[in-house]
Amino acid sequence: MARYLGSVCALCRREGEKLYLKGERCYTPKCAIEKRKYAPGQHGPTGSFRRKISDYATQLREKQKARRIYGVLERQFRRYFAEASKSTGVTGPTLLQFLERRMDNVVFRLGFASSRKQARQLVLHEHFLVNGKAVNVPSYLLKPGDTLGVTENSRKSAYFQAIAKDLAKQSVPAWLSLDAGNFSASVVNLPTRQQIEVPLKEQLIVEYYSR
Repeated sequence: MARYLGSVCALCRREGEKLYLKGERCYTPKCAIEKRKYAPGQHGPTGSFRRKISDYATQLREKQKARRIYGVLERQFRRYFAEASKSTGVTGPTLLQFLERRMDNVVFRLGFASSRKQARQLVLHEHFLVNGKAVNVPSYLLKPGDTLGVTENSRKSAYFQAIAKDLAKQSVPAWLSLDAGNFSASVVNLPTRQQIEVPLKEQLIVEYYSR
């Protein structure tokens, strides 16, 4: 399975804003973009902003930012866009719905992990059940009515015992429902655009793929 192995801090610097890819570290002064808020490269801060940004470049950057926030590779992202284009709803918000419904993102939104990367690892290590069955596919798309829970063995692990108190205080999006005491949750409905808190202008992504 292909995956990005480079520095995630460099991805934030390339986009010129925090994408919160390292969980708790992103909220501390140790965050790389706090010290170097310019694109990585040998020319430093002056070389990052010399050129005038074209419409194409703006659209590309927005697409890349979406991919990096959700940790999705290009081929898979393109498939999500193709599915969103064929759907009856507005393409941009529908694309974000697909991304939000990914199992790794749902695990992150529920507070079981501090970042989507960590959530992906938890899913791969088979810590979760969907509708009572083990699922270890981070890209698995949950739908309204689905239930997600932590396996019995995993509940007893040091990690889940450690996050139990924080989980009880966790605020989750309105389209999800969390039962912190039982380490379980459910998908109430499809997320609306207002409920998807990501710094993206999805129309630019639509324009990029519609060229």
